[in-house]
Formats: sequence, structure tokens, C-alpha cells
Amino acid sequence: MKIQLIISFLLAAILVNAQPHEELKYHMKYGFFKGGEAILSVEDTTYEGKEAIHLLLDGNTVGVTNMLFGVHDIYESIVDPKTYLPYKAIRNIKEGNYRWYNEAFFFNDRDSIYSQRSGPRKVPHNTVDFVTAFFYMRHTNYLDQFDGGEEFSIPVFHADEHFVMKVKYLGKTKIKSKLGTKECHIIQPRIDKGKVLNSNSGLKFYITNDEHRIPLLLEFDLRVGALKCELHSYKKNGIEQVD
Repeated sequence: MKIQLIISFLLAAILVNAQPHEELKYHMKYGFFKGGEAILSVEDTTYEGKEAIHLLLDGNTVGVTNMLFGVHDIYESIVDPKTYLPYKAIRNIKEGNYRWYNEAFFFNDRDSIYSQRSGPRKVPHNTVDFVTAFFYMRHTNYLDQFDGGEEFSIPVFHADEHFVMKVKYLGKTKIKSKLGTKECHIIQPRIDKGKVLNSNSGLKFYITNDEHRIPLLLEFDLRVGALKCELHSYKKNGIEQVD
């Protein structure tokens, strides 16, 4: 898993709290060093004459990490505000000299998508783009039905491929944050450990157990140490919520 995929997981987690007129900013820290940041802005919009939500996500490396990796990822998703399923997803990746751009169109009534890179294909029912997965999960009450130890699956289209993402629910704990001490759900996507993560369970999300469902903290258990992504700023209707 490359550094840009770590940022992808961060951006996906931020979507748990996506609501119109909100902005969340996260800092990525390796030890005492800031390695990256990510910002999400959310606005009401229309798509083909229908009401929709526009998600704009911008993640990038900073400082020494930026000199070594030079990652700048931008994602856009246009989502149905009633079903929370995507109409359209854009992925624009810059990693050093590497570039990736694609637009995917979702036809959920026909269980199909159209990718500008690879054309039409059939996909499982209720397939979502990667960064919309947790937005969808929040609004379909996945977390409230679990006690601890359960696993569930979400069909995902990402990087011009579709797959089933398995997620394990680990229970609840309390986390200190800039919003104060909050009780949080702990979820753990099961992913290929690749060359970066120490194991396929080396990623945890901590999401507030309240009506806001704010992801306060992400932890990555890397082969070379621990990486943390922490909430730095949270604005609602332009007003900062973090003291």
C-alpha cells in the first residue's frame, strides 16, 4: 500500500461525518513530525436536475514527507442525499511523477457503472466509490447494530476496480481530542498489508458515538512505526467547533 492509499483511507474516514456546509481538517503525524493534511468541504448541489451533495476532498503531504513522496490527491463525489449512493466519482492522483485521473458514473438502478478508463461494467448492488463508503455506512446505521467482534462488507469501486471491503467492528472506547473526551466506535477495515502496513488489521478508525459521527483519530500500524491522523479543525456553517 503506497502513501497515497493511506491518504485515501483518511479521506474515506472523513466522509463518515459529511454534511452540507461542513469542513474538517486533519493532520497526519509520524512521531512528532507532521507528514500530511487533508481537508473535506461539503456543499449542496444538483446533478442532472436532481438534488445532490457535492463532496470535495483534498489530501497532500507536507514538509519532509512531501519532499520524499510529493503526494496530492483530490477526490470529488456527487451523492444522492436520500440514498447516500454516488451518482459520479472523480479521482485525481498526483504522486511524484505518477498521475491518475478517472471519472466513474454510477447507475444504481441497473447495478452498473461507466468508467472513462475502462467503459461499462456490471457491479454488485449498492456499490459505492471508495471515499463514499463510510458516508454510506454512517447513514445506514451500520455501527449502531453491533456489540463488538462483528464483520460486515461493503461493495466498493476504486482505482478502476470493484471489490468487497470487509470491515470489523471492535467495540467502543474513549478518546481525548480537540473536541474533548469522546466515546468512540472503533472500526477496522481488513486490507492487504502490502509493503507499508504491518498487518492486514493495521488500520483503525475512531468515530464518535453520537449523532455527528465525527472521525477523531486514525491509527496506522506501519512496518516502520505508527502513523496517526488527528482532527485539527472542524467548521460547521463557517464556525470553528474546535477550541
